[in-house]
Amino acid sequence: MGFLKSFFASCLGSIVALILVILLGGMIFSYVISSENAVSVNDNTVLYLDLQAPIVEQAVDDPLAQIIPGGQQPIGLLQLKEAIAFAKNDAKVKGIYLNLSFLSVGTASIAEIRQSLIDFKGSGKWVIANAPAYTEGSYYLASVADKVYMNPSGQLELNGLAMDVMFYKGLLDRLEVKPQVFRVGDFKSAVEPFIRKDLSDENRLQLNSLINGIYDEMLQEISLERNIPKTKLKELSDKMTIRSAEEAVTYGLVDSLFYDDQVRDAIRDRLSLGKDEDIEFIPYKSYRKSVAPSTASNEIAVIIADGEIMPGKAESGVVGAATIVKELRRARTNNKVKAIVLRVNSPGGVYQAGDDMWREIVLTTKVKPVIASMADYAASGGYYMAMACDTIVAQPTTITGSIGVFSVLFDLSSFLENKLGVTTEEVKTGEVGGLTVTRPLTDLEKSIWQKQTDEIYEIFIHKAAEGRNMNEDEIKKIASGRVWTGAQAKENGLVDVLGTFNDAVALAATKANVKDDYRIRYYPQPKSFLEQLTSDWEGEIKAHALKAEMGETYHFYQKWEKIKRYQGVQARFPYELEVR
Repeated sequence: MGFLKSFFASCLGSIVALILVILLGGMIFSYVISSENAVSVNDNTVLYLDLQAPIVEQAVDDPLAQIIPGGQQPIGLLQLKEAIAFAKNDAKVKGIYLNLSFLSVGTASIAEIRQSLIDFKGSGKWVIANAPAYTEGSYYLASVADKVYMNPSGQLELNGLAMDVMFYKGLLDRLEVKPQVFRVGDFKSAVEPFIRKDLSDENRLQLNSLINGIYDEMLQEISLERNIPKTKLKELSDKMTIRSAEEAVTYGLVDSLFYDDQVRDAIRDRLSLGKDEDIEFIPYKSYRKSVAPSTASNEIAVIIADGEIMPGKAESGVVGAATIVKELRRARTNNKVKAIVLRVNSPGGVYQAGDDMWREIVLTTKVKPVIASMADYAASGGYYMAMACDTIVAQPTTITGSIGVFSVLFDLSSFLENKLGVTTEEVKTGEVGGLTVTRPLTDLEKSIWQKQTDEIYEIFIHKAAEGRNMNEDEIKKIASGRVWTGAQAKENGLVDVLGTFNDAVALAATKANVKDDYRIRYYPQPKSFLEQLTSDWEGEIKAHALKAEMGETYHFYQKWEKIKRYQGVQARFPYELEVR
């Protein structure tokens, strides 16, 4: 009887799986067919930008995001900028309607979108912003619009920025994992998450400088667009004076408190439409399919390094050194590629992986121009990549610098014995063992790791000085793991130009002597939807098997998987922080 139950259950499961595969296949086929259809843009059209989905450097179409309840299709920042630029010269597009509330993206990326909208307005077209309520980030973007509207019952957040720094010491203590850390320099905050539960005075100093620098830039740009003195904005923010929708209008940050139908009436007026006439909206996801690619033969290759630096292949959220090295070599030997823009959005990661990419960038600069374009982060290992380029372009609010390295080895002996009941014993031929995680380091081994960390830091300093045309003493004054805004980095010589991604591309074109005769292509090519889906399935199957095998200890494994990426010699932004 038990056999029959299992047999029928297995058959039923197979039938259900087959039905799901057929349905999924049908949906994907329908999506592919529809995505291939040409998009028709009518006269008197308004480009509708709903920017409440996560914004990433590059996005891959995900048809399931449109089918699954609550699913969100990420928005590619560089693709969004291309669409706005195309709309600027599209006679059928009369304006842009921004639907804003929460923005899931960094300040430098918001600045990129702002500048694209400013360029769009330069053609004489208009931008309208509307939201039920505004966060600090969404208002920073909305402030560039010709008119800023808000729901009468909404609120506008203007009370400054805050940073949350995550510390792991309490977790490590609970797991009985002992971090053995090695560091260099005055700003040694890179290892604080493992050995402290709060900020050191030095760390608090640099983060205060960082966050105030970012906010000062935001207020300056809001001041220019809204014609409100920056000192007045700072005063309103410090005291959180604006606490109601009416006060947002009174102080000039919002133009009108409108419901949705009133916003649409305002848009109809701009389009010279009657009250009952429909507005021809085209959503961004549809409009970007109408963007015509350039037919120029010259190419500027944009190589995107987005995420944590690791050895191996690139994945979502991971800058795989092997992949980036491969793309650099291809671009270097491709005669159609006249220049390269290295788009860096990375807090760093494994030192050796960063050094491998640095070498390839140096070789490439000897053949053709390589321009670094910094996004939200280009810190530590991210800066290591950028400093090899001919010119570094950053946003004023980019988080960069953090020239420094640290090493961490985790002693898991207590965790293994007390949590899992596992003990080990090492047999070795000399004084120095296998530098394993199953026992604490000896004094000799600790001295070896500290010396290695010191030596790698000196290599970082030497290469930074070489790349920036400075002497090593000058670099050391602004290094030691210290983080800076892009504007601060421009002042101290770590950055050449304050500007956008478009500025970096224009600079690359100028250095390559191709003027406007070029097209942009992005590398590495993102995985297709089916490739992503297959890899997600594989990951889910592996996770399920591990969970079944490890039982109650699986949650320990998950936490350890995140922390262990810090093991070894690291050139990475010192901690996970959230600016809000």
